[in-house]
Amino acid sequence: MAFISNKKIPFRINTCLRGYLENYNREVSLPIDYSNLLRYDNAIPLYDKNGNDTLWETVFYPPSEIEEVYHALKTIYADLKADGDLSVMKHLYVDRVDLCSYGNSKPFRVRIVNKVNDNFDYFYIKNADASRIYGLELEHILSPNRISYLTSDNTLVEEHIAGVPGDMFIKNYLHEPNLNIIRFCKEFVKFNERCFVRLLGDMHSSNFVVDITPDFEEIYYRIRSIDFDQQSYEGKKAVYLPQYFKQNNAIIELGIKYLTFESVIQYQKEERSLIAGRIRVEGKRVQDLMKIMVEDPISPPRNVEQLKQELAQHYKNNGFLKCRSMGEVVMKSLELVSLH
Repeated sequence: MAFISNKKIPFRINTCLRGYLENYNREVSLPIDYSNLLRYDNAIPLYDKNGNDTLWETVFYPPSEIEEVYHALKTIYADLKADGDLSVMKHLYVDRVDLCSYGNSKPFRVRIVNKVNDNFDYFYIKNADASRIYGLELEHILSPNRISYLTSDNTLVEEHIAGVPGDMFIKNYLHEPNLNIIRFCKEFVKFNERCFVRLLGDMHSSNFVVDITPDFEEIYYRIRSIDFDQQSYEGKKAVYLPQYFKQNNAIIELGIKYLTFESVIQYQKEERSLIAGRIRVEGKRVQDLMKIMVEDPISPPRNVEQLKQELAQHYKNNGFLKCRSMGEVVMKSLELVSLH
């Protein structure tokens, strides 16, 4: 089984990474930062529609500041969704600002509503962490999913990733008669492989969502990461394989029952081939990111040493033993994919 031994240490965005973010239009000037949102003067617990405590709090700002804060939040949403086109703001209003005080990044979640049709969306504002930035970039480049996020000094803004939370999917959907078991298990194998190749850890069921897309004959599934804090930080290989988290056991049991060993190997090879193709297409961007990541100390030396030893044994490749940083370990993993 996989588990996270200690709370992860946050890392600041260094000058080189900041330059990368500016070059790829991620760094912008925002009208309000994370620290400004801490100026709320009241908060109440947020309950879901069934009366259960969500562990989020809805926060309230002083009357003298609320108009300024909400206008700034709408401006950020325009930057995130419409490349700064402020004309989209006239139909929007901020319905609620929530704070999750138990998470590593203690994020604020902003609920934006379109007053014309009552359609709503969310986005998140967090303290920026270099590990999470690397995770978001690798997700954007190497996965089938595009990620919209922005940075501004020490503030990180992320779009909401829609889908059924993994733990809720396991509880409410996994044993439904219309579940396409083979398709879903195949997607989990591919998700497992994506996480392992780019070394994204801690993908238990609370840290991913399932996007369900009905087609005219079938239902398709896409599993998407929603937490990128554990990008290449831990030393244990098992942390980077979702199959080893006990929270995902119900999915693993289905896979063992319905998938053959040969089909699992086939799906793994398919996903590695797709990742290799994305690396070829985005070669310059991958190279720019890796050049910075290999020099960035985003994990304690003991974790780097443990992981490179375990991966050298797993792949039977002593090239991992030469790695000096987590960035080099990730780069070696991506090189192996590109060679096959």
